[in-house]
Amino acid sequence: MVRSKYQSVLDLGQTLNIENGDVKEENGVLKVTGTAKTQYEKNLLWDSIKEAGGDNPSDIMADIKVADLSVYHRHTVKSGETLGKIAKHYFGDPMKYKEIFAANSDILKNPDLIHPDQELIIPNLS
Repeated sequence: MVRSKYQSVLDLGQTLNIENGDVKEENGVLKVTGTAKTQYEKNLLWDSIKEAGGDNPSDIMADIKVADLSVYHRHTVKSGETLGKIAKHYFGDPMKYKEIFAANSDILKNPDLIHPDQELIIPNLS
């Protein structure tokens, strides 16, 4: 019963290729563990948990670790994207493009010139 309630979370975990993922159901509580690649992916999982179970669900216990804490995420540029659009997606603020540009100054020389298939570091914001 509880597993089906959180099936969308489990599906997302598979889509994200969560490492060492494990799911157990004990006494009506779903216990989920695993390691996300980045904090962003961990946040996606938590958002999915809250969407299915509310802000403070008591029928799921999740222990999600993060493999790479040095970055918020690694983003592969798609056609038509700009640093502003990417910043809005990750941070809700297109003006944070400056932080993304600074974190990628080794490969980017102009914030207006990014190319499909470039892998950009999305930095942790303090």
